[in-house]
Amino acid sequence: MKEVKNNIKPKKLWLKIILIFVGILLVVIAGYVIYVYVSYSRIEDNQTLIIEGNAEHRKVKRNTEYTAISYNIGFGAYTPDFTFFMDGGTQSWASSEESVNYCIDNDIALIKKENADIVFLQEVDFNSTRSYHIDEVSKIRSAFENTSSSLAVNYHSAFLFYPLLQPHGSSNAGMLTMSKIQINSGLRRSLPVSEGFSKFIDLDRCYSVNRIPAENGKELILINVHLSAYGADGNLQQQQTEKLFGDMRDEYKKGNYVICAGDFNHDFLKNSVEIFNNEVPDEYSWAKPFPDERIPEHFRKLDDYPNAAAVPSCRNCDRPYDESCFTLTVDGFIVSDNINVTYANVIDTQFAYSDHNPVEIKFKL
Repeated sequence: MKEVKNNIKPKKLWLKIILIFVGILLVVIAGYVIYVYVSYSRIEDNQTLIIEGNAEHRKVKRNTEYTAISYNIGFGAYTPDFTFFMDGGTQSWASSEESVNYCIDNDIALIKKENADIVFLQEVDFNSTRSYHIDEVSKIRSAFENTSSSLAVNYHSAFLFYPLLQPHGSSNAGMLTMSKIQINSGLRRSLPVSEGFSKFIDLDRCYSVNRIPAENGKELILINVHLSAYGADGNLQQQQTEKLFGDMRDEYKKGNYVICAGDFNHDFLKNSVEIFNNEVPDEYSWAKPFPDERIPEHFRKLDDYPNAAAVPSCRNCDRPYDESCFTLTVDGFIVSDNINVTYANVIDTQFAYSDHNPVEIKFKL
């Protein structure tokens, strides 16, 4: 009987150790969930943006050609071999600090080469784990003299402890609007977001409204936008475009000129999925056709690119880039009919520095 009792004691001890370990693990998990929920907060709507820098010109002129570029720079992470965990890939951080600087330096060089007067950038990071806390905003701003700019923080997140082997960490991503004509004021407009658990995936969303005086007393309105992708259903996307289009409509009624540019996370050509891909598995069905029917009267979506059937603006990052990857066009411009667009095209970078290609237009008021 003594031998049996001696065997029972070690078993009870091991069971007790396992239960204590499980208990501690549950407490840690519960504490982390509470931390994520408590730290979640939406940035206020109608937030006034700080305008930095003095531009070369004070007012935009009529019948003068200007160049504008819209470019989602992918927080400086997306070299051609980069794959992203939320797209089905494996990585959650850029490959290295050097890689981030390489991508941002080449983004800057591209913008300078195109001699753009107005630049709309999305996914510009600062103090983010995934981009090694490099201040991409300051890095880009300091590269352009005689330029005014505004930064709208699109989203900020608590420390996300996923994936477990390389947690995505905390993120601060903004939309940077730069202009060689002085921006007088800017406003951050919050977009509707999911109220369910997916809000911790897609985080916050917004667009910025920037005002440049025109020589005839009106204003050129620059709207920089990045609509939801992850966790967004059709109803949410409709709510987002309705708010955006409402502001565009109001500005046009005032007699202002309106340029809306950015990453719309819709199939901007409506059929680019079929144009660029032989087959479309279900996992690639996230990009729905752009709702052209909702575009306000007096506005048009620019999608008649000369190379529309050859150069997409975005790649899915479930694997390193090659010509067989899933690609489509989600980036572009919507302009009011008091703006004459003389040229619009996607710049083919072969996704060398981002998972997006820049889109460029030339226009006159």
